[in-house]
Amino acid sequence: MSKNPLKPMLAEDQLRYNTLNKENVDFLMERYNRVNRLVIADMVRRSAYHYPDKKAVIFGEKSLTYAELDAAANQVANALTDLGVEKYDRVAILAHNTIHHVLTWLGCCKIGAVYLAINYLLKGKDVTYCIDHSESKVFIVEDALYGLVEDVLDDMGTVQSFIWSDDFAGQAPPNDRFKDFETWYKAYPATEPDVVLRIEDPCQMTYTSGTESLPKGVIISNQALIAQYMGAIIDGRYSTDDVNVNALPIYHCAQRDVFLNPLFWIGGTNILMAPDIGQILKTIDQYRASMFFAPPTVWIGLLRHPDFDKYDLSCLKKCYYGASIMPVEVLKEIMERLPEAGVYNYYGQTELAPYHTVLKAEDAMGKLGSAGMAGLNMETRLEDEHGQPVTTTGDPGEICGKGPHAMIMYFKEPGKTEEAMKGGWFHSGDIGIADEDRYISVVDRKKDMIKTGGENVSTREVEEVVYLDKRVEEVAVIGVEHAKWVEAVTAVVVPRAGETITEEEIISLCREHLAPFKMPKKVIITDALPKTPTGKILKRNMRQAYKDIFK
Repeated sequence: MSKNPLKPMLAEDQLRYNTLNKENVDFLMERYNRVNRLVIADMVRRSAYHYPDKKAVIFGEKSLTYAELDAAANQVANALTDLGVEKYDRVAILAHNTIHHVLTWLGCCKIGAVYLAINYLLKGKDVTYCIDHSESKVFIVEDALYGLVEDVLDDMGTVQSFIWSDDFAGQAPPNDRFKDFETWYKAYPATEPDVVLRIEDPCQMTYTSGTESLPKGVIISNQALIAQYMGAIIDGRYSTDDVNVNALPIYHCAQRDVFLNPLFWIGGTNILMAPDIGQILKTIDQYRASMFFAPPTVWIGLLRHPDFDKYDLSCLKKCYYGASIMPVEVLKEIMERLPEAGVYNYYGQTELAPYHTVLKAEDAMGKLGSAGMAGLNMETRLEDEHGQPVTTTGDPGEICGKGPHAMIMYFKEPGKTEEAMKGGWFHSGDIGIADEDRYISVVDRKKDMIKTGGENVSTREVEEVVYLDKRVEEVAVIGVEHAKWVEAVTAVVVPRAGETITEEEIISLCREHLAPFKMPKKVIITDALPKTPTGKILKRNMRQAYKDIFK
């Protein structure tokens, strides 16, 4: 039975056309919801209208046109409805970058369910925490990742239905608790669900990466994502003709919401793949990809790969980075080795859907190291410790944002939500400075500022100096507990392949460029830095690993 019928109106309902007030407007907006709504559920259908036969998504040997993608998303939506999923119910998925993953996201949008993608580096109880904290009703598990949750399925008290996705490895379901994804959804019609959906409705839940604390469940609305897509398309200069390689996990909002989904909206082509450095280079060449996003750690891996010059990457016209601070020396190298590509920096947070500021290609050289200015639909400012705007050029302050990108809330966390949104601005926890043109540069995370001997030291400043040594692959600077200095500046350095670096050489380099109190008290040479799947360096893990080095 239709949930949104246009049936004859009663006399009192007809009177609603005579007066403008909230009650009457709400009634009319719901009555004509199918005509005037703007929600993500309509995005792919409209692209299917304009580009029915164009390839929307490619995953290995599989692909879907826009007409096929929209029809399959409707089938998934109807299948979820038959499982009892209603508006605002959470549907969780643990999967790589696959077509089933994309269909789950779009199917949720079609019926107003809240999609929740789980970080596939989590294990056991950490996955259970996300499932139970979110009160997810359905849990979709990719076969290749089943081992992560095999022992904790019975602990997931809120899950009513389990779906098995074999889109990646093609293994058989391990038990009869699971419905096979392909068989499950294809049994349902491809008709558009008839559901009242509003732009302010929540549609997505993302858990923060938890680099500093327990993950928080960020609830995002249709409005936030649509405003963010629009800004990304215009600020990042996306085109219908673009071919985008999605190699970073789409469970993370950066890849999914700044690149994958905006391309669906305008009718571009999305390639799905795993984050394999060699395969990324091959895929860009093979599909003549015009745009690619990666965090700095992945860009470093690409530049250092022995096959970098083997492939024709001249098709790349737009290179994007974000998720963490890009070393200036690495940024220069990208622009030197890919001279035909414009380089863009997106900066933001999960809570801002996620991009907040953008440094456009024309400013990349003139504003080296900057995160740019607020995006199309956003405002930004720096605040001091008293919540007042910082107005002096070069003075540090917390980066704060305002605009339609902002989250609805941290789920079940009213105190943390209020703290983040105090004064009418979202507080990022990042420290920045503004230049005379109001371009923002990210100095550090609040928690990454090192307090040593009563002085504040920006870890980024020390890292930039260490990167001046061309033998350095990566470096992370952390504060480690110290009896005399309280925190001691400590540099953890990964040399490039085949190179040897000593602690004394790094300290000597820093002595040339840094004030004495900013000098590393210790340099640790290691093979790799701990990271999230999206390339964020886990400084918390390093602080724990090296907590006893000065004892």
